Amino acid sequence: MGQQQLLIIILGVIVVAIAIGVGILFFTSHNISSNKDGIVSEMMVLSRLAYGYKLRPVPFGGGGNYYTGFIIPSKMDVSEHATYTATATSKLITFTGISKYGYGTVSAVLDSNGILSTFSYSGDF
Repeated sequence: MGQQQLLIIILGVIVVAIAIGVGILFFTSHNISSNKDGIVSEMMVLSRLAYGYKLRPVPFGGGGNYYTGFIIPSKMDVSEHATYTATATSKLITFTGISKYGYGTVSAVLDSNGILSTFSYSGDF
């Protein structure tokens, strides 16, 4: 084999290795982003449940204008994206989702007006 042919083979192997590395990087990046979006989406569902609890009168199983006593339903505290916890005070709830894939955590605060905000991300998020 000539030197040109060896050089072309080596360059081809290098190009294929770079392409595989870039593909893996894009795949991993997409998985992390998808997991974060799923956690945020599920937190929004939890925040709607919590706000509904706050608005419901105490005799009907609600909080009577307070978040105190709200707990995440047992079927919703663990999902395909994360494990969730809620820390309730009378006027605020802090939701925390810990990624099932080890990417990190997402936290958000639900205020007394039912607005989920103050998102914070840690880890790969």
